[in-house]
Amino acid sequence: MAVGREDGEIIQPRTDKRQYRRIVLRNSLQVLLISDPDTDKCAASMNVGVGSFCDPVDLLGLAHFLEHMLFYASEKYPLEDSYSKYITEHGGSTNAFTGSEQTNYYFDVNTDCFEDALDRFAQFFINPLMSADATMREIKAVDSENQKNLLSDAWRMIQLQKHLSLESHPYHKFSTGNLDTLDVRPKAKGLDTRQELLKFYEDKYSANLMHLVVYSKGSLDKIQSMVEDKFQEIRNSDRSCFQFPGQPCTSEHLQILVKAVPIKQGHKLRIVWPITPSILHYKEGPCRYLGHLIGHEGEGSLFYVLKTLGWATGLSAGEGEWSLEFSFFNVVIDLTDAGHDHMQDIVGLLFKYIQLLQQSGICKWIFDEISAVCETGFHYQDKIPPIDYVVNIALNMQIYPPKDWLVGSSLPSNFNPDTIKMILNGLSPETVRIFWDSKKFEGLTDKVEPWYGTAYSVEKVSPSMIQGWMSSAPNEKLHLPAPNVFIPTDLCIKNAQEKVKFPVLLRKSSYSKLWFKPDTMFSTPKAYVKLDFSCPHAINSPEAEILADLFARLLMDYLNEYAYYAQVAGLHYGISLTDCGFQVTLLGYNHKLRILLETVVNKIANFEVKPDRFLVIKEMVMKEYENFKFQQPYQQAMYYSSLILEDHTWPWMEQLEVLPHLNLEDLAKFAPMMLSRAFLECYIAGNIERDEAESMTQHVEDVFFKGPNPICQPLFPSQHLTNRVVKLERGMNYFYSKEGLNPSDENCALVHYIQVHRDDFILNVKLQLFALIAKQPAFHQLRSVEQLGYITALMHRNDCGIRGVQFIIQSTVKGPGHIDLRVEAFLKMFESKLYEMTNDEFKSNVNALIDMKLEKHKNLSEESRFYWREIIDGTLKFDRREAEVAALRQLTQQELIEFFNENIKVGATRKKTLSVRVYGKQHLAEYNSEKSEPVEPKTIQIDDIFSFRRSQPLYGSFKGGFGHMKL
Repeated sequence: MAVGREDGEIIQPRTDKRQYRRIVLRNSLQVLLISDPDTDKCAASMNVGVGSFCDPVDLLGLAHFLEHMLFYASEKYPLEDSYSKYITEHGGSTNAFTGSEQTNYYFDVNTDCFEDALDRFAQFFINPLMSADATMREIKAVDSENQKNLLSDAWRMIQLQKHLSLESHPYHKFSTGNLDTLDVRPKAKGLDTRQELLKFYEDKYSANLMHLVVYSKGSLDKIQSMVEDKFQEIRNSDRSCFQFPGQPCTSEHLQILVKAVPIKQGHKLRIVWPITPSILHYKEGPCRYLGHLIGHEGEGSLFYVLKTLGWATGLSAGEGEWSLEFSFFNVVIDLTDAGHDHMQDIVGLLFKYIQLLQQSGICKWIFDEISAVCETGFHYQDKIPPIDYVVNIALNMQIYPPKDWLVGSSLPSNFNPDTIKMILNGLSPETVRIFWDSKKFEGLTDKVEPWYGTAYSVEKVSPSMIQGWMSSAPNEKLHLPAPNVFIPTDLCIKNAQEKVKFPVLLRKSSYSKLWFKPDTMFSTPKAYVKLDFSCPHAINSPEAEILADLFARLLMDYLNEYAYYAQVAGLHYGISLTDCGFQVTLLGYNHKLRILLETVVNKIANFEVKPDRFLVIKEMVMKEYENFKFQQPYQQAMYYSSLILEDHTWPWMEQLEVLPHLNLEDLAKFAPMMLSRAFLECYIAGNIERDEAESMTQHVEDVFFKGPNPICQPLFPSQHLTNRVVKLERGMNYFYSKEGLNPSDENCALVHYIQVHRDDFILNVKLQLFALIAKQPAFHQLRSVEQLGYITALMHRNDCGIRGVQFIIQSTVKGPGHIDLRVEAFLKMFESKLYEMTNDEFKSNVNALIDMKLEKHKNLSEESRFYWREIIDGTLKFDRREAEVAALRQLTQQELIEFFNENIKVGATRKKTLSVRVYGKQHLAEYNSEKSEPVEPKTIQIDDIFSFRRSQPLYGSFKGGFGHMKL
């Protein structure tokens, strides 16, 4: 049934050209149909009102396990993995996630095969097959997923908060599941997991608890007909919505201070209160109002004061985990070492700020400002990929009335001081839960959380104690933020007379290049600006790179209280380190972008080192480097592969070694030296005219290169930096083995990289087509059938224009040496599939890749990142997609087979392989024996990365002199 505005017509953004229709199928399934004639991808998301809160006590993780199982097969499509294979081979992706009260399944796919994909998707909810064999295998995948999370502080601390709640409340549960909860314990209790799984599905999954979003290119009538045909067979058992009344925290779980030992270095303070869920008052936005003020970073804010005192490096505030029955308001503060020593003062200051909010009253001007920012943000929102859009809306459909399905809580419009006051008054010492994480508590705790093994202790903290902390806290000047001058008021779309398809080189001098791309696609009042400072002195040693990093972070730190207002208003900026220096990025509403840009540029030009902030930022960087060893093993393996392949990169161990010895004077000397020679590569795009772009660049040049004492001199021709990549030798297999950096981690990892060629349209499409065809079979064989590990991927890789493919696998069940052999076994198996592929299957894969390449950019940021990659790599192939599509249309199956035989096939004479193996504690014996084993012919063991790198030839760089591209 289509719904009229008076009955609650769907509210949509002013700039949205899509059409929407709400229907209810005869089985009570609620559906939102979306027609977008401009889309290159179709997508769907099914949100089921069943989550981990429904897990039986004896089978924790069952809802999550069911989510995994529905991907395997159905009665209509009984071939295992045929759904995922179909989606991947037609340019799409698919996934799912399980929440506490809902499970969401989603996919996207190229437009021409959406109907077939949707039919396969619908069978998840009609007649899934859950074979006994698949059930046992997938339990191992769930266990592997849990193993990945065991040493993650985020997972550990969430579970600790759940653990310290009412045991009888579902919030208390362990939701992921593992081998113990899904196999060992059920068997001990005489339960058959598969039978329980089937029973859970039959009992809980009902059409009336589901919400479906379907996003397609066709007319609404056509989409409706398709949906009615495919989804009305879903059984409706008229199941009542699952409700979980009652609060998870009773008096014994409040007024507590929990000291916990994290995995990583650093100190974190989480102050948590149970509150009335703000979803019940979403038009009033009470948590948005309070989160805006308590989480503010401008002058007079709580964070500003904590930062000034040198006690905090980050602060966020807002509603955390919530349901319709309960909710939590969280304030999370990242502490410095000094802040750790002043925990009581920090909590005291937080409560002082809450007291200030109570005394100031609820301010209408602040609410109006938030409302204005939200409204502008909603009406000028960037288009996002359909797969993300459908997931967001499907989640909203379970919670909001139909007219607000697109809006959710994003448009607070009813100013109600009493509602905000009610939540504010709930942030009291009587109901507080304080979680304090620090390595300093090691050996000082007396309890262990059972699922993740987090060590912790609990003590009571009474309101009178907090009153004492407030009294003794420093008497700093806390006050409300000032009105936000960055809120845009000019949202006009400029008349871009130059309808250019690609970026053009507007100007070029010895100081800079300016690339310009007016918005001809998106019609939003936004701009994207990138200033890339190429500074040879920034990267010539580990010390230089660390000092450049400190320089960039200090700039962000100095700008924060001013630029935070811009970020709130939708104008974002960043200063970050690059391979050749540093870069400034601005993205957002163009109206006041120039003001922010000039402020940032001025701050760089007048950089000075403030002693107190230097020490804080240095401490923060030290902890980040120390915490590198706690990265996932697959991330470590990817780091080593980059270190082996990329010339002029410094290892984190060397940087960690020099960091403690660097002081304020070192940075004070370094900064002017770094800026003494520079070249600027500028990219300006969006709702900006040509003369504005030139004027901005001229201003930046004037600040740095002009005047009686210029800050920068132009680079000498010999100083222009290039990123170059090691050229592996044909027919050789290289491998590098390393013990995992965290001795407690049982996971090991493999990156199996095959280097193929330097950027070339024809070779690119052959490589990409191979990756497209092989991706899902690799996942199915190595992950689903062999169960090597939850993290299993085959993906295309591009290092500064040098192309290849890589397998990434993380495992606890097998060591990397064994996994390497299984990758080769897969490639041998895949070879026969390549030969057996029919002509129709080949053409289908080619067409899928063509559709993927012709996919239009969704927003200015996506478009700008694509063109910036071409500029920074030096490839400058702005018409890349069109040229590669032309190459694909000419490609034959025989040419693909020849490409595979030359570059990918096991034993191919031209093949160049690099295997990076990271060993966890379970497989150290294999690591030790590997070192003493003789190396096979055509195999080179890399012992020292830097000796190896120095001994190898390098690919030529694409960076060089290039002429003007004229309008």
